[in-house]
Amino acid sequence: MFTGLIEDVGIVRAVERGEDDTTFSVELPFTFVTGETIEIAVGDSVAHNGCCLTVIEALKRFGKPAIRVQAGHETLAKTNLGKLAVGDRVNLERALRADARLGGHFVQGHIDGTATVASVVERGDWIDMAFNLDAALAKQLVPKGSVAVDGVSLTVVDVGATSFSIMLIPHTLAETTLGDRQIGDVVNIETDVLGKYVQKFLGNSAGT
Repeated sequence: MFTGLIEDVGIVRAVERGEDDTTFSVELPFTFVTGETIEIAVGDSVAHNGCCLTVIEALKRFGKPAIRVQAGHETLAKTNLGKLAVGDRVNLERALRADARLGGHFVQGHIDGTATVASVVERGDWIDMAFNLDAALAKQLVPKGSVAVDGVSLTVVDVGATSFSIMLIPHTLAETTLGDRQIGDVVNIETDVLGKYVQKFLGNSAGT
């Protein structure tokens, strides 16, 4: 479980593509390092652009601290991780501790699908950003509800049949990859888990 509050941004340093999976080496920022110790261990869950991945190795790569994670074919097909290349930046968040504050919303790290950036409008230091997505995902969004975009916990502004919009404050733009996003970019979407259960309940009720 995660919160959608990005701890820091890593940099993809290697991409090893297999027949059914891909292994990524991600350079860690100093947020995750104390002295010579990497504060992430093998087996830990770390969200990469909102997608929960298991650490298979923590190491020094290219002289800098890094972790290696694997993504299977299902993950690569349903997220933007398959588009990652060397040099790309990724949002990183470690799994939520039971004694930690929940500052965002409950994020499972299970990506529901992707959306495409449709517009980017600057309003002073803020940015209004709109996305196009499948109608099935749009049905799980409500104005003023929560959504995770590339792992970032955000409040939905407006929702259409196949679209939604958000507002990004300067802090979010500076501290996550959303400040890099341009029209046409593909982002990972996780809708609010509460909305999924409500939709499931109402769907089952309608069918009885």
